[in-house]
Amino acid sequence: MTIKTIGKVLAVALILCGAFPVAAQTAKAPEAIDRVWAGHSARFALTATKTHLYVAYYDANRQLTVAQRPTNNPAHWVYHKVDTWLGWDSHNYIAMAVDRAGAVHVAGNMHVDPLTYFRSDASGDVRTLKRVPVMVDAAREARMTYPVFLHDAEGRLVYKYRDGSSGRGNEIYNVYDEAAGSWAALTAAPLVDGEGQRNAYFVGPVLGPDGWFHIAWVWRDSPMAETNHDLSYARSRDLVRWEKADGSLLPLPIRFSDTEIVDPVPVKGGLINNNTVLGFDAQGRATITYHKYDAAGNTQIWLARREGKVWNRKQISAWSNYRWDFGGGGSLNSEIFVDGARPGEAGRLIVPVVRLAQALEFVVDAQSLRPIEERKVQSVSERAAVRLGIADAKRVSTVQAKGPDGHVYTLAWSTLPPNRDLPQARIPEPSDLVLLHDIAQGFR
Repeated sequence: MTIKTIGKVLAVALILCGAFPVAAQTAKAPEAIDRVWAGHSARFALTATKTHLYVAYYDANRQLTVAQRPTNNPAHWVYHKVDTWLGWDSHNYIAMAVDRAGAVHVAGNMHVDPLTYFRSDASGDVRTLKRVPVMVDAAREARMTYPVFLHDAEGRLVYKYRDGSSGRGNEIYNVYDEAAGSWAALTAAPLVDGEGQRNAYFVGPVLGPDGWFHIAWVWRDSPMAETNHDLSYARSRDLVRWEKADGSLLPLPIRFSDTEIVDPVPVKGGLINNNTVLGFDAQGRATITYHKYDAAGNTQIWLARREGKVWNRKQISAWSNYRWDFGGGGSLNSEIFVDGARPGEAGRLIVPVVRLAQALEFVVDAQSLRPIEERKVQSVSERAAVRLGIADAKRVSTVQAKGPDGHVYTLAWSTLPPNRDLPQARIPEPSDLVLLHDIAQGFR
C-alpha cells in the first residue's frame, strides 16, 4: 500500500470515527466581497440569474454599491457606486431585480423620500446603471417607502411601494415594459387607500402553489407601532383584480370598510406590521403566521387558515410570563420574527419563529392546526455565524437567493441592530460582506 493510499484510508477512518466533521472537508470558504457599513441594520439585496450574481449593499462609507460576477468565476467581481448614501434609518433597505431583457433594477435608501432608483442597460452590466428620476408620476413618487420588485404571472417586472407616511399612506403598483423601457401604473387606482387616517403594512404578494397571489396586512393608525390592528387578507390572479377568500370582488382602492378581516386584533393588541407572513399547507391552502397578546397579556404565536366560509385561527405557542410590549416610532430592535408555515412529514405543518434570538419550529397538526411540539433549531444567521467565526449570531444579517439551477447563495455581514433610526454614540468598524455557498435555504 502506498503512502498516498494510506493517507486516504486514514482520512476516511478519522471522518467515520468523528475525529473531524465531514462538513469541514467539503465546505467552501466564505467568499469576501467588500467591507460594509455596520452601524445599524438595513437589508441588502442579492439576485442570481443563469449567468451572474448581483449584490447591492451600503459600503463602508455608506454609499450604495452594486457588484456583479459571473456565476462560474468567483474571482471576477465588478463594482459600481451610485450617488446615494445611507443615514441612520433601518427602513432604507435595498430592492433589486433583473427584468426579462436582462437589465438590472435597483431601488433603495428611501423612507418617505423621493424616488431613488437606478437601471442598467440590457447587458446587465452594473457599470451602466443610471439614475431614473421618475417612474410614472413625480408627484406620487415624492414620499416613497418600502420598495419591492416582483414578477407577475406573465413574468413582467412589477414594482410596488408605499406613497406617504406611516399612518397616512397608499399602496402603489407599477409594471415595466422592456420594449419601451418605461414604467406604467399597473392599476388605475392604488391597491389600498388609508383615507388619510391609516395605512396598510403588507407582506406579499406571495405566489402560492394554487396559482394565486396572496397578501396579508395590518392597518396602522399612526407612526406608533402599538397602533397596528385588524389582520387582513386578499388574493389575485393578476395583481390587478383583487378579491376576498370567498371570491367576492374587492373594489380598488381597498378601504378599511371593505376589508376581509382575518382576526380583529385591536390597537395595542400585540399585532405588529411585517410579522404577518403567508405560508401554504400540503393542499396549497394559504396560512398566515402572526402574533398577538392572549387573555393573560402574554405574547403568543397564532396560525390562521381559511376553511370553508371562515378563518380557522389557532394559538400555537404556550408561552408564560413573556410579553413583547412594543411601542413608539422608528425601527424597533424586534424580539420576534415569524415565517410562513410549510408542509412537514406525517400530516404536519412546520412554523418557523425566532424569539429573543432563539430560532424555533412549531410543529402543528395539518388537519386541525393543533400544536404538537415547540423545538429549538439553528437559524440561517446562526449557521452563518458559525461559518464566519462570529460569536454573537444576533449581530449577523443574512439575505438568501436561489439561482435558476437551484443553488442557494447566502449573503452575510455583521452589524449593530436598529437604533430607532437615531445615530449611535460611536461608529463601529466596517464588517466583511461575504458570500456563503453551503448553507441551506431557511429562515433568518
